[in-house]
Parts: sequence; C-alpha cells; structure tokens
Amino acid sequence: MILNTAAYHFVPVSDPAALATQLRGWAEAAGLRGTALVAPEGINLFLAGGNDAVHNFFSQLRCDPRFTDIRVKYSQSAVQPFARLKVKIKPEIISFRRDDASPLSGRAPSVAPATLAQWLQQGHDDDGRRVLLLDTRNRQEVEYGTFAGAMTLPIDRFTDLPAAVEAQRDQLADTTVVSFCTGGIRCEKAALWMQEAGMDNVLQLEGGILGYFEHVGGQGYDGHCFVFDERVALDAQLKPLVDAA
Repeated sequence: MILNTAAYHFVPVSDPAALATQLRGWAEAAGLRGTALVAPEGINLFLAGGNDAVHNFFSQLRCDPRFTDIRVKYSQSAVQPFARLKVKIKPEIISFRRDDASPLSGRAPSVAPATLAQWLQQGHDDDGRRVLLLDTRNRQEVEYGTFAGAMTLPIDRFTDLPAAVEAQRDQLADTTVVSFCTGGIRCEKAALWMQEAGMDNVLQLEGGILGYFEHVGGQGYDGHCFVFDERVALDAQLKPLVDAA
C-alpha cells in the first residue's frame, strides 16, 4: 500500500529556494512522489510513498523549528497516485492574491470536526444560531460531493471567491458561517478575507473535509471529496474512488 499525505503550514520563509532544495533532497532520498509548494508564507505538501519513507520525511521536517507543529493528514491507496516529484517556488502556497487574507498575521477562528458534526446533528451551533456551510472549492470539485445543504459558489478558481461571496452576502447574515475546503488551506484564507470584509460570523473547518473524514466520517456529507491526483476522489473512509473501480 501507498501512504498518501496532505499537509500545509503557514510560517514566514525567508529563503524559499533553500527550503525547496532541502525538501527535494529529502523527498528524492525517500523515493517520494507528489508536489511540494514553497512560498514566503509557508509550505503546501502532497506527497506519497512507502510508510517508513513518508514518516521519516516528516520526522526530518519537524526537526526544523518552523515546522514542528505541522499537521499531516494520511490516507492509503493501492497504487502511487503521482507520476513524479515536483517541487515549486510560488508567491503563495495557494493563490488568492489578497493582501488582507494572510494567516501569518493570525489565524481565523476554527471549529473542530467533532463540534461541527454535533452542530449539524442538532441543527444549530452552541448559541442556537443557524449554521451555514460555505464551500470554498471550485465547481469541478463540488460535482464529486459536498456537505448536505452547503452553499456552493459558481467559481473555477479560488481567486474568484471574493466576488462570488459578495453576491451572496445577504444570505450569510444572521448565521454562523463555517467555511470548508479539501484540506483547510483555502477555507482558512477565505475566512480571514471574510473577516476583513466585515463578516465577523465566520469560522473555518479545522483540517477541511479530509480532516472531517478522518475524525468524524461522513456524517452530513454527500458523495466524495475530489483530490488533484490519480486517486480522483476519496470517500468518507478516505478510500480512493479508483481503488473501488
């Protein structure tokens, strides 16, 4: 079996090129494939390989004080979902192009998967407010699955999100908005931008859909979670759609 990982961490990186070289060296030595994105705001990793090789890679990474607390989401697949290793330097680890949505200045408030599952079951948050789930992914991803009753947006790129959210602003009022995405990185930036835009009722789902599947399962979720590799999508047990074919 192949161990697949998804991890990101917002932290200042003064020399992205040096960090990219280091990550490439560790990944190549371990025989890992996938993508590593490095930017001045942090790293975003999608890597897969043998169990020991993967854990050794992240043990090395956590020796760097900047990444001691990096959170990694794991899943397994029958085959390697990546053709090769790609290490890239980018302006952002997820392109949003908004100066008012940097987690380096402080994270947006979050809700844990177990708490969200409880809210969905009882129909409101702990203060009795209606919960509105906001999908920050693009329409291709949403076609594979999303939370039941979630607000989805007609976007093809994450950079389209601000205009799409503004068009729905009235529907977001008087609710507790929980933004979500695949692994947490987009909903984190989206929640920060929404706060800066005057929406103080927004939380991010900690760990995104994959974190929710890992800790809760599929309660309240319809379908699969699309992933950008040859696994295509994962079910609530984190099993690839292609393995079920």
